Amino acid sequence: MPKRVLQGVVVSDKNDKTIVVEVERRFTHPLLKKTVRRSKKYHAHDETNQYKVGDIVSIEEGRPMSKQKRWVVLGPVGAAG
Repeated sequence: MPKRVLQGVVVSDKNDKTIVVEVERRFTHPLLKKTVRRSKKYHAHDETNQYKVGDIVSIEEGRPMSKQKRWVVLGPVGAAG
C-alpha cells in the first residue's frame, strides 16, 4: 500500500524537530451542492528545523515517532507570500 502524500501550510514551528501542517480539502456538499472547505492539522517530523511558519510543504505518512507525530516532511512546494 503506497504512503499518502499531502500538501499544506506550516502553522507552527515552535517544537524541536516538529512542525504543524494545516491541510485543507475542498468538496461539494451532497445536499446543498456548495463547495465546503475543511482543514486538519498534522504534526510532521522536521529533522533539521528548516521550515518556518507560512512555508508550503509536502508531508508523507511514516512510522509513529511520538503520540501525535506520524508524518515526515518531504520538502517545500513553494514559499507563501
